Amino acid sequence: MGRGSGQDGGMSEQTDILCIGSVLWDVIGRAPSPMRHGSDVPGRITRLPGGVAMNIAMALGRFGLRPRVLTAIGRDVEGEELIAACERLGVDTQLAYRSEDLPTDVYMAVEGTNGLIAAIADAHSLEAAGSKILQPLTGGVLGSVERPYAGRVALDGNLTPALLEEIAVSAAFAAADLRVAPASPGKAERLLPFLRHPRAMLYVNLEEAGLLCQQVFDTSEAAAVGLVSRGAARALVTDGGRSASDASAAGVISACPPEVLVTRVTGAGDTFMAAHMAAEISGMPHEAALNRALQAAATYVAGEPPA
Repeated sequence: MGRGSGQDGGMSEQTDILCIGSVLWDVIGRAPSPMRHGSDVPGRITRLPGGVAMNIAMALGRFGLRPRVLTAIGRDVEGEELIAACERLGVDTQLAYRSEDLPTDVYMAVEGTNGLIAAIADAHSLEAAGSKILQPLTGGVLGSVERPYAGRVALDGNLTPALLEEIAVSAAFAAADLRVAPASPGKAERLLPFLRHPRAMLYVNLEEAGLLCQQVFDTSEAAAVGLVSRGAARALVTDGGRSASDASAAGVISACPPEVLVTRVTGAGDTFMAAHMAAEISGMPHEAALNRALQAAATYVAGEPPA
């Protein structure tokens, strides 16, 4: 299993994956019927720990790994409740940046049986904290410029474009196995600094791949190959219920997800990414890891307990 190579060996030895990005409250309204613009229907509203980095961390924990998050969480009531919830879920928040002045971030979404209807992500505190969340990787706790962290890193696109650019060229990340995902299609172009990064793997959907390549793709295979042709070391492209593809200079493989009844969508891509990382950490070859991740994502969207 991957480990950090920071100066505090005891702390870094307790982490299999370092998840960097948004950890916040997900407020999700779900209706048991299709919805359209202006719909006013009965349903359920839940508040759960979320954010791309947190969703990945929670899923990694379900696969038996030990995730740690680098993020910004306020010292308000919502932040204290979030820290407690993370602890119950087995996600290590010891190195999170805790601000007295910044409120805890929140994501709000409305979903019907026809998918995501609308969402608003308020990650302003994460953006305002900026490079302060990376202090453990630059100040010696987990690593430094002189002794870069050599473990696996899941990085999400909720960070500012400037901070993502900084990470892409930072010596502190030069030895890391970087797995990068946008938070949404609207933030896909924030990943451009990693398009030619020699140690980065991109996890994107078909729309996000098109935005990064500035063209429209009809299939995940064409999109994954397109990303590699533009310089990506490795790219994994999903396309909802259609086939997903994993491409590198060695070639491309594709697989179709199982057909399931969709009951939720928020967090599905993060579950897919976590399952794929966990499968590769366990030693699965690329094709088996892709199929394992597709099965895990299908189980998630069907609302079933994780396997």
